[in-house]
Amino acid sequence: MYEKITPPSTGAKITFKNGEPTVPDNPIIPFIRGDGTGIDIWPAAQKVFDAAVEVAYKGKRKISWFKVYAGDEACELYGIYQYLPQDTLTAIQEYGVAIKGPLTTPVGGGIRSLNVALRQIFDLYACVRPCRYYAGTPSPHKSPEKLDVIVYRENTEDIYLGIEWKQGSEIGDRLISYLNKELIPATPEHGKKQIPLDSGIGIKPISKTGSQRLVRRAIKHALQLPKHKQMVTLVHKGNIMKYTEGAFRDWGYELATSEFRVSCITERESWILGNKEKNPNLTAEENARMVDPGFDALTAEKKEQIVKEVETVLNSIWSTHGNGKWKDKVMVNDRIADSIFQQIQTRPDEYSILATMNLNGDYLSDAAAAIVGGLGMGPGANIGDECAVFEATHGTAPKHAGLDRINPGSVILSGVMMLEYLGWQEAADLIKKGLGDAIANRQVTYDLARLMEPPVEPLKCSEFAEAIIKHFS
Repeated sequence: MYEKITPPSTGAKITFKNGEPTVPDNPIIPFIRGDGTGIDIWPAAQKVFDAAVEVAYKGKRKISWFKVYAGDEACELYGIYQYLPQDTLTAIQEYGVAIKGPLTTPVGGGIRSLNVALRQIFDLYACVRPCRYYAGTPSPHKSPEKLDVIVYRENTEDIYLGIEWKQGSEIGDRLISYLNKELIPATPEHGKKQIPLDSGIGIKPISKTGSQRLVRRAIKHALQLPKHKQMVTLVHKGNIMKYTEGAFRDWGYELATSEFRVSCITERESWILGNKEKNPNLTAEENARMVDPGFDALTAEKKEQIVKEVETVLNSIWSTHGNGKWKDKVMVNDRIADSIFQQIQTRPDEYSILATMNLNGDYLSDAAAAIVGGLGMGPGANIGDECAVFEATHGTAPKHAGLDRINPGSVILSGVMMLEYLGWQEAADLIKKGLGDAIANRQVTYDLARLMEPPVEPLKCSEFAEAIIKHFS
């Protein structure tokens, strides 16, 4: 089955049923060391994982690690441009769950992005990026401890599909001509708009299937959180792009109010129910006026629609969600993308899970990570229905490779996510405690040490791992 690698002689496979993993006590998990500083951070991280599992389960559970190759290290073993060999793909498919360090973006040949390739090959449609603060971590933000969010970013559509044509290319010019002469004039809402002839062209597909399977995972995750964190915010730019980003919002609400009707309440529904609870004698029109402050300026047709919305909500869910019962449901709301960038800084404690399309989620997850200490403290996971790959979210930083100085926090916290995904919460909690205590005691690598006031003497990458393990007890 394999050309140049051999699986461990002990251990068992993780299997999947209905999109969820079934995990043995001794799972075989492929790992990709990573390029650049992967040579430093992976050994440190693996040591932390193994120690946490041993302390938590006293030998009853153990990970059998299976080294596979990608990036520059793969080319050394498999040959030029073999950045993602078939051996590695076979191993990830066979064993279901993998973890990796940072990978080089290929130059001169092969694949555009190894990370994107893995997501597309295994249909890892949910990019999950938690951003929470560990006390003592230097931050440019005044109150970083208020931010505790999880970004669910759609991983396979939007700009990541990568369908585009270069300016001046024959097909690009033909497409622009067809759009300008045929499709735009045939769509009255576009008026006399025209695409400049010297444009590059890209396609931004957003599907109902892709949107709803992402939101489904986000809602399921929210149901596992403490009650005060059970909220999913649909992030979009639907005020401009109504049929892609706006559709993402609409499809998210549709899923929440159909498949998760018993467990969810939308923000507008909560207003309607709350208004009725405060004043049982409120008419539907009076309620509508409170839900939409601009009600009196609306057309008669629009007023009728909002009144009908109020009546429908009260008739359909008052018995199941009224009289305050909605307060125990998962709240589903939506925010415009540019607004949420501001609000995670000004009102971060009002948000929990942010469900977004690809590009918005890319920006948003990095912006949130910056508040709580940067990408060095930012974990990530790419999850599908039959596979999951956990990863460091930062680059390879080759100038630091082999110096034993880089922060292994991102891949360690990605391992925490992996352990939680396996259902090994006790081991995951140990690592979070150990890492938090190390930082609180100012035992950190140079990237955090230089920002502390007063500055502290930094630990090596390997020493930071040892400090985390010592704080397990």
